[in-house]
Amino acid sequence: MDEHDLCRLEMRAFFGYDSPSNALISKVAIDPSRSPFMKERLEIVWTAHDWADLLAQAEEFVSHSTFKVTCMNDIALNDTAKIHHPERRAMEREIGEKIEGEADLDNPAVNFGILSLNGRWYFGILQVSEPIWRYHMQKPHMYSTALSTRVARALANIAVPHPEGVRAIDPCCGIGTVLVEARSMGIDMVGRDINPLVCLGSRKNLAHFGLDGEVVKGPIAEVTTTYDAAIIDMPYNLFTHITAEGQLDILKNARRISSKLVVATIEPMDDMIEEAGFQIVDRCVAKKGTFERQILVCK
Repeated sequence: MDEHDLCRLEMRAFFGYDSPSNALISKVAIDPSRSPFMKERLEIVWTAHDWADLLAQAEEFVSHSTFKVTCMNDIALNDTAKIHHPERRAMEREIGEKIEGEADLDNPAVNFGILSLNGRWYFGILQVSEPIWRYHMQKPHMYSTALSTRVARALANIAVPHPEGVRAIDPCCGIGTVLVEARSMGIDMVGRDINPLVCLGSRKNLAHFGLDGEVVKGPIAEVTTTYDAAIIDMPYNLFTHITAEGQLDILKNARRISSKLVVATIEPMDDMIEEAGFQIVDRCVAKKGTFERQILVCK
């Protein structure tokens, strides 16, 4: 699947801008396990002009927990070339020997990272992403037209990049693919659908992964609570029988109950979204072969 643009859209939601390269420096702290696209995060403790400077600072550093050192330059980053395996291991040992504390390569309490990037060295606490979304691929209840867990997780992040104090809704939640991803990241999201069978399946999927979450049967028109964000994977295929008027009604009700909307759609609906009272502020296309979904961020 070609998800380069979706990755960049999620990056803009998290950090306020994206990067043309595969590394980004920001003061915004995001758990890398939230994103299906992030590999790791380095919480910088100090920077150095060169390797000798990095070693000198390591001599003054004390680790009060068992530790391991990992060199993160296993791929090319920006204009910084990859450092090959033997050299990385030698660097890790050299830094580890300078740090005061107990090294533990098998089960360290903390993993320190060292990184060469754009002519500077960085040392910090390394957090490696865990692909939690992969565990959600095998749900007890599936739906043939549901979003992939990877795309669903990105949509939840785009809609609610910073969850604290934010309430969200998926009013056409189907089997709960977005809902599972959102709830697994601590996003306060509720689900809703007009189909009682998929509502039941959505509840069972949440329970299967040990997640709490409310799923209500009923149309979006019956929602009386307001939310900070909504996600709508616009219903499609031969079994939904939804009309253009029905789509517009969903969008108008989304405008009524939420200040932000993320829409996934297989057909253009810019005019319809504007007619509903939203303005499209960002967008991308997620592709899988010849199949395309437009992802629209609306406010």
